Amino acid sequence: MPVYDYKCREHGLFHNLATMDDAAKPAECPTCKVLSPRVIVLPPQIAAMDPAKKAAHDRNEQARHEPVFSTADRRANDKEHSRACGCGSPKPGKAMLFYTADGKKMFPSMRPWMISH
Repeated sequence: MPVYDYKCREHGLFHNLATMDDAAKPAECPTCKVLSPRVIVLPPQIAAMDPAKKAAHDRNEQARHEPVFSTADRRANDKEHSRACGCGSPKPGKAMLFYTADGKKMFPSMRPWMISH
């Protein structure tokens, strides 16, 4: 079980062991037994961080799951593809797929660095 931080109005910050289901519920202060809300305590390094640096960190965290596209690639692909498409194909739906004499796939001019399977 994780340890959560709670804050009593009279006695200040205290820590309590609780299940994850009970994380949002208030806990009793060990001194006065009054129900106290859970608080999230930030480390001093984050609380005192420069606002511009904090904004950059927040922006980075929000975009961590998004793919990276260069601006030049977006401009080239926007004409014929959606912004989410990253295939680089000049004509959607018309893949340049050829089969060699022994039955292996071949993609001339698509992505020569990729190995076919």
